Formats: sequence, structure tokens, C-alpha cells
Amino acid sequence: MYQIKNRIYLNFDKTQKCAVCNYLRAIVKQSINSKNASVQAILDKFLEDEKYYLELNASRFPFLADVIDDRDFLKDTEDYIKECLKYYEYKEKQRPIIEAQKEFEKKKRKFLQEVKMSKEPPTKKQLYYYDKLCKKYCIQKQDVGELSKLDLRNEIERILDEHSDDYKNVD
Repeated sequence: MYQIKNRIYLNFDKTQKCAVCNYLRAIVKQSINSKNASVQAILDKFLEDEKYYLELNASRFPFLADVIDDRDFLKDTEDYIKECLKYYEYKEKQRPIIEAQKEFEKKKRKFLQEVKMSKEPPTKKQLYYYDKLCKKYCIQKQDVGELSKLDLRNEIERILDEHSDDYKNVD
């Protein structure tokens, strides 16, 4: 994808090339989502839109007025659209792998957080919340001096689960 940018639009300056490439990429992405993803259809849409805006003198790319019908410009545009299509197809094929990696990383972070919590003492907020829950539901308090942050969190969750019907009825 990035190698083709060095080969196309050689007569444009850096900002012009970047602007046209970004716009074409957006059109390709939009076309893939609408299932209208043939190279010729995308090229025709781009040329039609640009010619229309050039006639109105309202184009985003006024520098295209001289080259829009040029054979080299059309060839470069077609090549870039092909590369964009390949890029988005590849990206779509990689989606399940990326999603699986994200899910794995999420589980790993959760596990590491729990390991860290199992080594830390409970916070004052946790202790206060545990005391309030025990008073509210008339539960005998355990000795929390030996419990970790993770253990106390699990104990609070257990109490809330046991009394979830009471909790829902209060609201």
C-alpha cells in the first residue's frame, strides 16, 4: 500500500498527493461497506464527482483540472484503488485474528489484575462497604484482617448475589 504511493502522482506535490490518496481511500472504504467495490465503479464515481465539482469551481482538488483526463493520472488512480481494495480485503481477513488477540489480552489483563489484588490488603472503601453490607443484611462479619483485596471483593460480590432480590426490591 505504501510502496505504491511512491510510484503514483509523480507530478503532484506532497500535500496534493496525500489529499487525493486519502480521499480515494475513503471512497474505497465506503464502497466496500456498500458492496459496490469494483475498481471501475469506484474510479467512475471519483471521476464523475470531481468533474462535476470542477465545473462548479468548487472542487477540493482544483489542481486536477489539468490532469483529470490524462492517461497517466487515470492509470495511477486505478492502481491506487486496486491497492486500497487489497488492503481492506486483507484487513477484513485479519479481523478474526485481531479480535481473538484483543480478547486474549483482555483476559490476561484481568488475570494479572486479580493476581495483583490477591497480594494487596483491602482498601478502606472496601472495608467500609463490607461493614455496611453486613449491617444492612444482618450478616455476621468475618475477620477481614487476613483477607486480600481480591478475597474481600469476592465476599462482597457473594453477599450482593445472595441478597440481589432484596437489593432489587429496595429500588
